[in-house]
Amino acid sequence: MASLVISGLKPLPSIYYRPTAPVVSNNSLKPRFLLTNKSYPDLKTTNRIEFSSGIFRNWGLNVSAPLRVASVEEDEGREERNHDVNGFGEGKEDAGFDPGAPPPFNLADIRAAIPKQCWVKDPWKSMSYVVRDVAVVFGLAAAAVYVNNWIVWPLYWAAQGTMFWALFVLGHDCGHGSFSNNPKLNSVAGHLLHSSILVPYHGWRISHRTHHQNHGHVENDESWHPLSEKIYRSLDNVTKMLRFMLPFPMLAYPFYLWNRSPGKTGSHFDPDSDLFVPSERNDVITSTICWTAMAAILVGLGFTMGPMQLVKLYGIPYVIFVMWLDLVTYLHHHGHEEKLPWYRGKEWSYLRGGLTTLDRNYGWINNIHHDIGTHVIHHLFPQIPHYHLIEATEAAKPVLGKYYREPERSGPLPFHLIGNLITSLKKDHFVSDNGDVVYYQTDPELQEPSKL
Repeated sequence: MASLVISGLKPLPSIYYRPTAPVVSNNSLKPRFLLTNKSYPDLKTTNRIEFSSGIFRNWGLNVSAPLRVASVEEDEGREERNHDVNGFGEGKEDAGFDPGAPPPFNLADIRAAIPKQCWVKDPWKSMSYVVRDVAVVFGLAAAAVYVNNWIVWPLYWAAQGTMFWALFVLGHDCGHGSFSNNPKLNSVAGHLLHSSILVPYHGWRISHRTHHQNHGHVENDESWHPLSEKIYRSLDNVTKMLRFMLPFPMLAYPFYLWNRSPGKTGSHFDPDSDLFVPSERNDVITSTICWTAMAAILVGLGFTMGPMQLVKLYGIPYVIFVMWLDLVTYLHHHGHEEKLPWYRGKEWSYLRGGLTTLDRNYGWINNIHHDIGTHVIHHLFPQIPHYHLIEATEAAKPVLGKYYREPERSGPLPFHLIGNLITSLKKDHFVSDNGDVVYYQTDPELQEPSKL
């Protein structure tokens, strides 16, 4: 047992790219996942090689680098696409900008525009955010218990659920290695932060790494990726309702941890899941043990303070946290006023996939949840600490041009995003089974619940 726990504090394991389905281009029989994980000039990432247990490990690639970044020359050489058959109307092309066209810049151009200080990770600064958030969490709980008034409890639930979400974002930085340059510190802080809100740190970290490496890819993306029409048509009405009708999609995260999304299998708690490779087994077991320990602590607290008090102090804030997580994750990849592309085969590249992500403005919440709404640059360069994302984004905008979509301004609270969410869930149902550049299409029957 001790060796298992210690294993969770080791540096993160090397990346092994294992897509859920082979991606074969129209012009070649060689699957993309057979490409070697070598360095590419576009990344210009300084990778630090460390020696652990007799094995050299590449930490830079381990936490952030894409498997393969296509050059702009490759992008420009791709065949012209017919968007109409895959859900894209002619009106968008007439506007003079095609969001699915290869950009006139590459990843190195964006990176060169970002100031050097944006890449600096300050562990003391990162820990100061942890101290701040943990102090607020305990302060809110103490105040709620002291006042113990039914007028105050709903305010507590909203505030504490938001703080749980803030803790998650800090643990998310640990998973990317943007918390610090020390893998052991990242692992310890990540386990403490994520286990406290019932997230299996390594299990989630690995699947989230898959998401970043494959963002914008129809089959290989992870979490809120599109359903192909074939998979969508195979779903029963109850599953469709749970995925597309509020409030159910905003409660999906715990179920995703156990069962993933439709069309995919595996559990974030099971070391033998196809989410993981054998070398990651001990990491997954360690995180599952930590998750189980937290669950046991909660059960013990339930006996000590009573189940109703536990529900008020922890249970309802946990539900609010889950809703925040699902809302933010979904809206960073869906719900733009114009349709955004998803890719397959040779049309996909790390850069083009990342450019389909969206920044969102959350008003007062921006600072509370560590500017996670500044999402485009985070997706392209997840090694940048959250406290540098705004500066990095402003510097990159001239390079990104129209490929950067300015977020709608928010009031103190981001109520405007509810409309984006509702509209997207009504329209963004599936993508075509065919084509390498596809757009969301709508199932008319799903728009009328009486037909389900």
